[in-house]
Amino acid sequence: MPASDMRVIWVLLVAAFVAILNETTMSMAIPHLMDDLAITALGAQWITSAFMLTMAVVIPTTGFLLKRLTTRQVFLTALTLFSSGTLLAAVAPGFTVLLGARVIQASGTAMMMPLLMTTMMNLVPPPLRGRMMGRVSIVMSLAPAIGPTMSGFLLDHFSWRAIFVVVLPIALSALFIGWRWLENVGEQVYAAIDVLSVVLSAVGFGGVVFGLSQVGSLTEGAVSPVPMVISLVLGSIAVALFLWRQRVLQRTDEALLDLRVFSSLGFTLSMLQMFLLSLAFFGSITVLPLYLQHGLGLAAPEAGLVMLPGALIMGILGPPIGRVYDRWGTRILLVPGAILAATVLWLYTGVSTQTPVWFIIGAQILLSTGLALSFTPLFTASLASLKKEHYSYGSAVIGTVQQVAGATGIAVMMAIYTVVATGLGDPDAPHSVASGAHTAFLIGAIIATGTIPVAFFIRKPAD
Repeated sequence: MPASDMRVIWVLLVAAFVAILNETTMSMAIPHLMDDLAITALGAQWITSAFMLTMAVVIPTTGFLLKRLTTRQVFLTALTLFSSGTLLAAVAPGFTVLLGARVIQASGTAMMMPLLMTTMMNLVPPPLRGRMMGRVSIVMSLAPAIGPTMSGFLLDHFSWRAIFVVVLPIALSALFIGWRWLENVGEQVYAAIDVLSVVLSAVGFGGVVFGLSQVGSLTEGAVSPVPMVISLVLGSIAVALFLWRQRVLQRTDEALLDLRVFSSLGFTLSMLQMFLLSLAFFGSITVLPLYLQHGLGLAAPEAGLVMLPGALIMGILGPPIGRVYDRWGTRILLVPGAILAATVLWLYTGVSTQTPVWFIIGAQILLSTGLALSFTPLFTASLASLKKEHYSYGSAVIGTVQQVAGATGIAVMMAIYTVVATGLGDPDAPHSVASGAHTAFLIGAIIATGTIPVAFFIRKPAD
């Protein structure tokens, strides 16, 4: 590959790493925000919920943006929004301003991964795509692994503002490097944006994700079910209307999100596999820290260290798995990956208050290995199944599928966990927590088992 193309990819990788790193830092800061800003736990949770909600609203529009704007325009817009939000969060005088800053941050973050994947597909020749997508796996694995650990250290020594102070210079450096050296990739198509599609997308995907985010609070009796039901119903109707609208507009190439990507069987099967994996993985990975802390009695830093080796392994395996994909295709990776991930989740259904920590560490490493065997070939094979002019829409669909599947998995498994733990009397008692986690992992294992037959039918497209 030309050095100029590699430079573009590395700039985007650094920017995506910073954005994802920031996305995973705030969960540890919630207790500190409650004390410093005098807000409730439900209010503090909105710092992360608003971020996820904004991502769900913006990502479906990135297919259009990547087609109509240049690479530099999208990159500079994304990093400017992210850096501005980070600066505003660092100096925020109160909760309202901090919440607005997180929304601005999320607007920039939502553009980065679709931009990175679309640019890679345009620049990287087919025989090298697997190994390059493996580098994306490093970003997607190491950033979430480092984020909570970094924020935990900063919170032990400084205020929650230090999280944003540390991230800001890295973001500004990436912004300057991109402004100085990033080159445009691909061709732009100029067309008016369909305002109705934007509104339907925002109401639909935003409503669904918001409704799902309220399920956990509902099971704890913290909120009325009415807003959740209204949000899910209106969101589902708006999503249906949005999809219908795109089918109409794509006939004249004016769709906000072109659904012709699903005319490719390879892309459709890959999205089904990714939806099931994300559903099982994000839900399970949310329940696991609760089990480690309240079921096994580990402190929060110790729980983070238990999960760290698996995340590191997942990142390290990305490039070699990509090389295997380039040479031998998908089946040699996807089938054992699906079997391994499902098997580990079935093993998790046997957890109790006596489960040794070394067992969880080993199981988490195996689960991360199974996911590494799955995600890199799925990203690569799905986009490679599309026509070049549809890469941007495919990247937007991948991001949307992950957001919706992740929100659904977290909502369903946290609800099941809470109902079971509460039904046993004391929801914080170790045996109640272990029982709730056991049931949630059972749902995850059943979902993950469904990925095994699908893995046999996904193929690497001809170069």
